[in-house]
Amino acid sequence: MLNKFEGMVLRAKDYGESHQIVLIFTEHMGKFTVMARGSKKAKSRFRAVTEPFTQAVFVCFAGSGMPTLSQADILKSRHSIRSDLLLTAYGAYWFELVDKLTEEKEPQPVIYRLLDQSFDLLEKGTDPDILTRIFELKMMKIAGYQPVLHHCVHCHSTLTPVLFSLKQGGFLCEKCRMTDHTAIQLTPATARILPILQVIDLRRLGEITVKPETKEVLQKVVQSFMDEYLPLQWKAREILKQLRKSWEV
Repeated sequence: MLNKFEGMVLRAKDYGESHQIVLIFTEHMGKFTVMARGSKKAKSRFRAVTEPFTQAVFVCFAGSGMPTLSQADILKSRHSIRSDLLLTAYGAYWFELVDKLTEEKEPQPVIYRLLDQSFDLLEKGTDPDILTRIFELKMMKIAGYQPVLHHCVHCHSTLTPVLFSLKQGGFLCEKCRMTDHTAIQLTPATARILPILQVIDLRRLGEITVKPETKEVLQKVVQSFMDEYLPLQWKAREILKQLRKSWEV
């Protein structure tokens, strides 16, 4: 039986001397694994389509074993991302989030569109740090963990927040400061931007400029929240962190 679907390559693992096992993320089937026979050969018609980030229409033959790739037409090669080491690291981290927070063969149309839009913006030069914060917040929401960013998590006041409480999972106003002595101090810019990043539609994301010190606090808040409620090992995130540090981004 032949299956035809659109998807993007999360990763490809060598299998034998000339084959690859390719993990593809699709809109209607979630993660889907296929065998790309002969894809490692120099003249293989599948050589380009098995590159990470490649978005294509795939045709697979599904028999008794692992589905076998029989045809693929590239829609977006994402070459500009693969050719940039730092952008590749950002993309790899987004894929790590998707891989760890989704199950195989589980439809994920919202996440698929999120990835597609995020990569489009990344190729256009949108700030990768801001895109990553948006991606993290939206993936956390899909996973069922959403920080309270539109009112004080303790008293529900809409007064300007001054702290972010990991224990309570959201903003704290000045009156509730003493309810968590370990809460993260916010800057006015961080308190203003975080709620926007949580709900923004990427299709409406225009030019955005955020000061480096504000981006640092945004990262600290979002990733500390992730680590508190999703204590997983984020290898790609650590690689990205080291790259940014060495390049002084």
